[in-house]
Amino acid sequence: MTGGPFEVSDDTPVYVISVAAELSGMHPQTLRSYDRLGLVSPGRSSGRGRRYSLRDILVLRQVQRLSQEDGVNLSGIKLILELEAELARSRQVMAEMNAQLAQLRAELESTRAVAARLAGLVRNRAAGAELVPVRNLGGAAPRAASAEAIADDPPAIPSTANNPAFTESS
Repeated sequence: MTGGPFEVSDDTPVYVISVAAELSGMHPQTLRSYDRLGLVSPGRSSGRGRRYSLRDILVLRQVQRLSQEDGVNLSGIKLILELEAELARSRQVMAEMNAQLAQLRAELESTRAVAARLAGLVRNRAAGAELVPVRNLGGAAPRAASAEAIADDPPAIPSTANNPAFTESS
């Protein structure tokens, strides 16, 4: 639905029972009977009159086809409709789960890339390279870090919370 004031979805109950009966090729009394049996449950107007949606009309046509062409009784038709609705819900859940799985895979790949980058930095640090380039802001000469000094006095690990080098870019 694009949002126009006169647009309706397939689930919007707009057809009165006489129009729904005409569109489905059934008698209005048959539609009332199917409503009582729970085969098709139309919406209701403020005056409690039945209002059928396009989807309801399609279900009515399916009920008619199953009954007349395939010889299925009404309790069998009700079961078929319930199973089809359950299948549609299951497919929707499956699609949502697949989307979540794709998102989690992307996040995992990003985490692995960060871990690989950090592992490379640690390897370079072990080889004598600086983990993070340091600028001399105070004017004092920077001290050279020897392997023995690092082993005796390991530096504190800086927080990555507000460090732009550790934020994920999109």
